[in-house]
Amino acid sequence: MSLLVTGSIGIDTVTTPHGSADDVLGGSAIYFSFAATFFSPVRLVGVVGEDFPDAFRDVLTRREINTLGLETRTGSKTFRWTGKFVGDMNEAETVGVDLNVLAEAGPKVPAAFADSRIVFLANTHPALQRELLAQVNAPKLTVCDTMDLWIENERDELLKTLGMVDGVIINDAEARQLTGVYNLVEVGRQLLSCGPKFAVIKKGEHGAMLISADGATAIPAYPTDNVKDPTGAGDSFAGGMLGYLAESDDFSPASLKRAIVRGTICSSFTIEGFSLNRVLETTRDDINTRVAQFTRMLRID
Repeated sequence: MSLLVTGSIGIDTVTTPHGSADDVLGGSAIYFSFAATFFSPVRLVGVVGEDFPDAFRDVLTRREINTLGLETRTGSKTFRWTGKFVGDMNEAETVGVDLNVLAEAGPKVPAAFADSRIVFLANTHPALQRELLAQVNAPKLTVCDTMDLWIENERDELLKTLGMVDGVIINDAEARQLTGVYNLVEVGRQLLSCGPKFAVIKKGEHGAMLISADGATAIPAYPTDNVKDPTGAGDSFAGGMLGYLAESDDFSPASLKRAIVRGTICSSFTIEGFSLNRVLETTRDDINTRVAQFTRMLRID
């Protein structure tokens, strides 16, 4: 089933207690795409500047990522993010942001992508999310992400977007900020009242929670002891989750739970290296092996 993602594509500089990486490939749509391609081809929609390195384009061509929707804007510069992680590395500290091309008009969905059946609206202005969604004809599943900036400054626009999607993937702090509620089960119910049929609340090293009409399900994080760089973990989670749903063509409550397990495993590989380094050396067999280990760990007789 065709899967489309639209979101940021950037050049990152990251520092963690385990080292640093300068001017590496990043952005929400990138991490999503690479995780999703373990399960399904991806249609990428985004915009970069003319400074976007050819080496980064080469990396994209090595996966099943259709870049027809990747616009290179003459005279513009690519989005850049500089950040660092300290302590338990649960939260990124933004050191600097150059929006560059992201401060301009959004990208267009190519006509060839208009029949996409699953759409993930990675974090960007909620009005732009709706504009992009309107360019896709009757998708079967639509899911969005968001961030504290839009919750604080564009709440009404965000609520409009939530009213148009089937699912939302959001971290626990942002979910609490949006709803004004602390208990995550109640937070999830409040999110569903905004329109989505399901909400996935990411809890960092503590895993994720799925809330739907079927009830609440909590799934822990995969216990890796090799955390190098958490950048992109949440987007890799979303990519693995929706990539699995695209492969299975099954959106039932049971399939959503299986998809969250796949998202959890994808993010566990992402955090074991800087940028995409660990992901690029990971295979589908590696994913399957870790899924099997994880499900055995979760089984209680």
